[in-house]
Amino acid sequence: MSVKQGNKKTLVGLVVSNKMDKGIVIQTTRLTPHKFYGKYIRRNTKYMADDPGNSCNIGDRVLIEECRPLSRRKRWRLRAILGKAV
Repeated sequence: MSVKQGNKKTLVGLVVSNKMDKGIVIQTTRLTPHKFYGKYIRRNTKYMADDPGNSCNIGDRVLIEECRPLSRRKRWRLRAILGKAV
């Protein structure tokens, strides 16, 4: 019996840390309007992701997708490296 999974969320961000073994920290930036003034504000969020091959370096632009909980804080998995750091 096969169970159909829904679409998984994906995010694009920059690697800010790769000090863990098989793990990376991604920072994503989004623009949200201020409640009163309407000016757009940058909001940053950090996510911990699984990198089984230790292939990412700091500054890389990556695509991550949600997955089952892998550890206490890791709920995302590396899907692709979009751009390498210079």
